[in-house]
Amino acid sequence: MTSRASHGSAGEESDSRAGGPLSRDAPGSHAAAAADDAPTDRAVPSAAAAPPERVRVTAPRAGSPAASPRPVSRNAADAPTSDIAGVYVRSLIRSQLRLGVVFAVGFAAATALFVLAIAFVPAFDTTFVLGVPVSWLLLGVGVYPLAITVAALYLRAASRNEARYRSLTEDE
Repeated sequence: MTSRASHGSAGEESDSRAGGPLSRDAPGSHAAAAADDAPTDRAVPSAAAAPPERVRVTAPRAGSPAASPRPVSRNAADAPTSDIAGVYVRSLIRSQLRLGVVFAVGFAAATALFVLAIAFVPAFDTTFVLGVPVSWLLLGVGVYPLAITVAALYLRAASRNEARYRSLTEDE
């Protein structure tokens, strides 16, 4: 990769390591070597066609105050318009949280029971399918239908909660 890049006007070449412009006619520069090989009837690009000037973007200083600790919504549709709307939103959030916790605990319990059943039924270890013990197949493949079923049930219940919320807010 070349350490010099063309920035600025058509008559200058800047050195990205030094940050300063180099003359096209400076001895030892790539531009001087290229100028000898370049045809003389080549048109010089206009200033409008030159790439924009580079801007250095840095992180904010450690001591500077933040603009806002939390973004504020400027959209009126996002904010509750009345006290009752705020109560509805908080109720929806609580019900969705409760639903998520119930399904997470239920999934963990069902998975634990699944593993315990495999551990305490010795017939799963002695039965083979295609040379693989059934207990390994159940652990490796059998958990996925359980996870998909729990996810589908959660999605259905969460959609039902949101539909109830929408029906309450549309009645206002």
